[in-house]
Amino acid sequence: MRRSVRSITTALALGFALYFAARGIWWTVQPDAPLLIVAAIAFYLASVLTAVLGAPREVRMPVGAAMLALVSSAIVPVLVSLALEPSLRGAGFATWYIGATGLLAVVCIVRRRPLVGWAMLVTLIVAACAFMGIGSAFTLGLVGSITWVVVAQLLVFFWDRAVRDTERLADVQRAVSAWHATQLVRQRERRVRAQRALAVAGPVLSRTIAVRGQLSEDERLQARLAEGTLRDELRGGDLMSDAVREAITEARRAGATVTVFDEGGLEGIDEQRIDEIRAELAGVLARAHSNRLIIRAGRDETNAVTVVGRTAGGATDDDAVELWHEIRRVAE
Repeated sequence: MRRSVRSITTALALGFALYFAARGIWWTVQPDAPLLIVAAIAFYLASVLTAVLGAPREVRMPVGAAMLALVSSAIVPVLVSLALEPSLRGAGFATWYIGATGLLAVVCIVRRRPLVGWAMLVTLIVAACAFMGIGSAFTLGLVGSITWVVVAQLLVFFWDRAVRDTERLADVQRAVSAWHATQLVRQRERRVRAQRALAVAGPVLSRTIAVRGQLSEDERLQARLAEGTLRDELRGGDLMSDAVREAITEARRAGATVTVFDEGGLEGIDEQRIDEIRAELAGVLARAHSNRLIIRAGRDETNAVTVVGRTAGGATDDDAVELWHEIRRVAE
């Protein structure tokens, strides 16, 4: 789409340039110095071709082409005017450079050289008014060139604004799609965790209802383990893996109280590092002998997971902390 639009605008620019050049050659009266007019036409066509076709893969015009266009806006009116008597400078074939220079200024603006385009327009106004007079210059095409340049500047401004808005909308749409996909994944993960927890707790609950709460010691232990597993699946989030679950279960069988909190500490970490963090966490829990274990994955820039172990009765005594292990977000 963009290539087709660019091809059409390029063809239009070249077509109008050839039209103005043909007007300059179509003499109704013999000029005093026809070679000057021919030189002006050749210089103008070279400037147009350089401005339109230079660096075709880039929207912004090269500096050299822009400077050549600016020089053309100053030289072409002088050459044409010097080639004719003052009385002939208002003839149809003599005023071609007004529209031609306006067209070249429009090309500069469209190719993101607005300062050069406006400088060309000012140069054209000064030259035309100097050689033809203010009234004649504005009557014979200067108003049209000014209108072209103003309209081109407005179109480029609104086009760039529309492109920025479109890109911003596309970014928002991508962000919404990513957020929606993340929510779907999280919902699926929560559903899987809930199904796993119910698979563990379901038989224990059924047995408890069947015997009306009259459980044996082993059944009570299984009930406590099932309750802990249910809490872990709901609170543990991304911390949970088969190795971590097994380590937590073994710690509870040994009489420890284990609490797991995932507050988003693993967000933004790649899957390989998350697997390493889970493996390290499982190893720490397997070696722990504390009566109370607290596992927390908080939102911290340095640490992904913190494991705290306390002895019995040490809830209010800082010296009772016998285990403090931090797992970094980035491997050391």
